[in-house]
Amino acid sequence: MSGRFVLRRLLQLVPTVIGIVLIAFLLIHVAPGDPVVALAGEHGDAEYYAYMRQRFGLDRPLLQQLATYFARVATGDLGVSYVHGRSTVAVIMERVPATLLLTGTALCLAVLVSVPLGAIAARRPGSGRDLGISSGALVLYSAPVFWVGQLAILAVALGLGVFPVQGMTSAGSTATGLARALDVMRHLALPALVLASQELAVLVRLTRGGLIDELGRDHVRTARAKGVGERSVIARHAMPRALMPAITVIGARAGHLIAGAAVVEIVFGWPGIGRLLVTSLQTRDTPVLLGLFTMISFAVVLANLLTDLVHAAIDPRIRLG
Repeated sequence: MSGRFVLRRLLQLVPTVIGIVLIAFLLIHVAPGDPVVALAGEHGDAEYYAYMRQRFGLDRPLLQQLATYFARVATGDLGVSYVHGRSTVAVIMERVPATLLLTGTALCLAVLVSVPLGAIAARRPGSGRDLGISSGALVLYSAPVFWVGQLAILAVALGLGVFPVQGMTSAGSTATGLARALDVMRHLALPALVLASQELAVLVRLTRGGLIDELGRDHVRTARAKGVGERSVIARHAMPRALMPAITVIGARAGHLIAGAAVVEIVFGWPGIGRLLVTSLQTRDTPVLLGLFTMISFAVVLANLLTDLVHAAIDPRIRLG
């Protein structure tokens, strides 16, 4: 893997993110609704409306607003939130750790569970285990995350009383250290499992299909002919190449995972950027919306770059010039 490839891909991030921010800016500003009316109410005074538009720069031509915004973004300034009255970066960064914890845990759960299940299903295609695992993955994939979340709350949280229903910590809790970490883990378990469900379903099917294909290739038959054990054949000769499609999908579905996180955060009252995105849409908080789109788009593009680098690390046949 050459440094030239990495540098070229990093430079490609710039026009991609700029294009996404430009589209988001135009869509937000041409969408129905007025952020000033959303803030001041529908029965406000005309002079107050004019004052608010001047204060936020909304009385300027659209192209001038766009140029001003890009100039600020270039210096790392995403503006001031209309609703919170604070720096947009500060408002967003307060929510980022919660979302990273949720999505990171969900992705780890999906990978750790899907790879063994896909391997079990692939060892005997058409068997009862294969049918059961494939059918379960299909059911999870076809079930909307919102529906799975509601069902989990009714059956697991309320019905069995195993996990908390809402929030990241217990209401009124003043716990610190290990006690607080355990409390967060209890609240995290159910939303992370729900968010991981669809990713797990996709990765199980991809791992199964890729492994079945690899187990029929010549290099695997050669390893078996040399007396290599079946577990070693799968782990060392078949699995690394079988996981290539799954790794590609993980990078490509980064945006899908964030979108699913927004739904899960609403259902479980998780204080992440997903909830912030929804509330900002409702209040027409344009600086926060644009800041979220910028950060999310950069994260998705960066995830695809990391996917390419992992490809090169796993499969030595790949030469990135």
